[in-house]
Amino acid sequence: MTTLKTIKISEENYKWLVGYAGKIQEELKEPVSLDRALTLLRPKKISSYAGIWKEFDDKKLKKVLKRGWKWEIPSF
Repeated sequence: MTTLKTIKISEENYKWLVGYAGKIQEELKEPVSLDRALTLLRPKKISSYAGIWKEFDDKKLKKVLKRGWKWEIPSF
């Protein structure tokens, strides 16, 4: 049994999701709900996220962190 929930999203995200659902609909040649579009967008396994983190070298990481933080970064 499916439980329906109401969510609030921005107009920009709504338009993007509708466009995404439209692309899927064109590929599948059948109607696609926003719920199905979200289901297809979501990775099936947590391991799907493996390798998407962009690695930084130490100097670049420290530079980025210093820019974002307002206090002094302790030495590593």
